Amino acid sequence: MFNKKFFEHFAAEISKVDRSFKAKDFIEDALMKLDDLSLNQRMRNTSKLLKKYLSGDYTKNIDILRKVITRTKAGYTNLVFPDFVSQFGLADFETSLDALRYFTQFGSSEFAIREFLKVDFDSTIETMYQWSNDSNYHVRRLASEGSRPRLPWSFKLDEVIRNPAVTKPILETLKCDSEVYVRKSVANHLNDISKENPDYMINLVRTWDQSNPHTAWIIKHANRTLIKRGNKESLSVFGYEKNPKIQLLNLTLNKKRIKLGKTLEFKFELRSEKSTSQKLVVDYIVHYRKKSGELLPKVFKLKDVNLKPNESLLFLKTQTFKDFTTRKHFGGKHLLEIQVNGKKFGKMEFDIVI
Repeated sequence: MFNKKFFEHFAAEISKVDRSFKAKDFIEDALMKLDDLSLNQRMRNTSKLLKKYLSGDYTKNIDILRKVITRTKAGYTNLVFPDFVSQFGLADFETSLDALRYFTQFGSSEFAIREFLKVDFDSTIETMYQWSNDSNYHVRRLASEGSRPRLPWSFKLDEVIRNPAVTKPILETLKCDSEVYVRKSVANHLNDISKENPDYMINLVRTWDQSNPHTAWIIKHANRTLIKRGNKESLSVFGYEKNPKIQLLNLTLNKKRIKLGKTLEFKFELRSEKSTSQKLVVDYIVHYRKKSGELLPKVFKLKDVNLKPNESLLFLKTQTFKDFTTRKHFGGKHLLEIQVNGKKFGKMEFDIVI
């Protein structure tokens, strides 16, 4: 994304706004040793080059960038604008936070805002609460996403982990937001909280009105980690059976040895052993083999069901095993396990052949 074509277009658009901008020098500088830099290193280097080549002080440069961003293509490369703010604007909170609010509408400021939370948490979180009431859904989403305790690709916010109530005003404001983009962020924020403060998170969402479909959606997705772990309080929020009385039958695999890139098919039956209906969340766990030989479990959601008295249900599922940037497979023994309401009911081994 940060390649020669990008830098040429980027420099041309800046030159239309800043006549003194040395576009040729900027491009040459940006392409120097470019192949040695990762994606985020290229973004950070671009921020530094903007500081080097833009004429004027910080406030003037922000004015230039506000005009330039309207000329750029939406996407990951637009994160360079808020990144510039996070690197060079910490001494001017008012100008910088207003810039982040604006830039997030073209490319998220979720990473940049955390640098300001690190410097002055109270002032920044108060501004983010104001953003949670903004008419623009990108800005509302920033209020939740930027203050997540465990935002991926960023550092943890220890203040929120220690005291999750500090973001409660933001979450309360957004708990029935009309935009799914915002609701996903709120659910992820709550899911983050549940990892260190499960009781707090559960008690908070218990006070929310689940008759509102937007709120109910948030609560369900916020509880996904706790439900996979079989947290009884979390299960009770949705009326899931705390102690399911079932029997797992006929767990079978279509093959015991699978070549990397191929698909495993498995099936099993669940039979009720209770005289009343049971609300169940059925998951399966793949225990992936690590390089060390240790098995690392990964839980996958299968299905929510209401199992009637004496009823049996058949489940059929396929799972493809191939390498991704986020997971590399290693050959050898793996394990498939069936989980219902957080409890393990049966398992089978299989081999992956590299």
